[in-house]
Amino acid sequence: MKRPLPEIARELGVDGILEGSIERTSNRVHMTVQLIYAPTDTHVWAESYDRDLNQAYSLPEELSQTVAKEVKAATSRTPAPRYINPEAHDAYLRGRYVWFQFDAIHSLEYFQKAIQIQPDYAAAWSGLADAYGIRAVDNECPASDITAQTEAAARKAVELDDSLPEAHLSLGAWYFFEAWDVPRAEAEFKRSIELDAGLSDAHHLYSYLLVATNRREESLQEQKRATELDPLLRNWGLGFEYIQLRRFDAAINDLQLRAQVLPNDFWTRVMLSYAYLEKSMAPQAEQELEKAFQVANWTDAAQGLDRAFERGGEKAANQWFVDALKARARTRYVSPMEYAQAYADMGDKDETMKYLEECYRTRAPWLIMVQNEPRFDFLHSDPRYQTLIRKIGLQLAP
Repeated sequence: MKRPLPEIARELGVDGILEGSIERTSNRVHMTVQLIYAPTDTHVWAESYDRDLNQAYSLPEELSQTVAKEVKAATSRTPAPRYINPEAHDAYLRGRYVWFQFDAIHSLEYFQKAIQIQPDYAAAWSGLADAYGIRAVDNECPASDITAQTEAAARKAVELDDSLPEAHLSLGAWYFFEAWDVPRAEAEFKRSIELDAGLSDAHHLYSYLLVATNRREESLQEQKRATELDPLLRNWGLGFEYIQLRRFDAAINDLQLRAQVLPNDFWTRVMLSYAYLEKSMAPQAEQELEKAFQVANWTDAAQGLDRAFERGGEKAANQWFVDALKARARTRYVSPMEYAQAYADMGDKDETMKYLEECYRTRAPWLIMVQNEPRFDFLHSDPRYQTLIRKIGLQLAP
């Protein structure tokens, strides 16, 4: 049975397939060849050659040169513009805006509206994948609740427009955070950057993968590139990168400057608090976290943290945080990763491992980044931790 050409190309890892036939009659050779773009089974170019037998030996070189020219011409052609319904585009832009404000629920509504207006709008499907995915990455819901929707939307985006960098980025994010398939994630991130080297988000996510696979200098360069392209997109991005590299002084310097520019940015305050904590500067860490709570209008949390710290310093503040998670869990989902981070800050090895193993069982997305969190460094010599890292599919950090 003849197998579909796209399937053969996927197995070979190629985009183009050259098909042809050769006929010989007396002292003449007739060759017919055609070049096929395999993913869509689309004809790109065809040609016939007639040569006498003495000239046949030069045909392979002539053919290879012609194919190379045709491939270059085909790949350099500007694709025909796609029609985008203005109302769908408006809904998409609104969705992206609230997505970058960490409002996944409302971004879902806008992306779904865009798709309802124009079902073949690839960017809206990419946005939908990101809206589903961020809910699990940000610990708003269990990964099992949304991973199927995330994957389906990302694949739909790529299917509709393979040239869309955001579509490949969405699929790469799913591979990385939810499938824990690092090689496929890297291929998609690279493809996204190849299609649009100016896409800040692609460099940012690729930096996550690079640091997770212990390519730290490359990771720093990718995040610097992301920050250069859009300094305000993730005001905290470079500071967080420095934290992951254990360069806490650099992190504090960078995040302090950025907090001056955007004093009401919640995550910049959180990351600055984290950097202070890892520098054993507990009072400053508590003050920055309290500011973050105030920025988010979590007045009760800010007051509770302040009272706990006044009463018993860092130890009491850490216990307050664990108690606050348990109280929140009575009414809404709390990720095991949040518990693991809280118990790690307390230095409780057994409880931290208990919740990290729960993260593995429930496939909590942020577990793929566990080696990059300094708060977990005290576990690195623990055989249970080392086993967990191998089960995820990662190499132990040096």
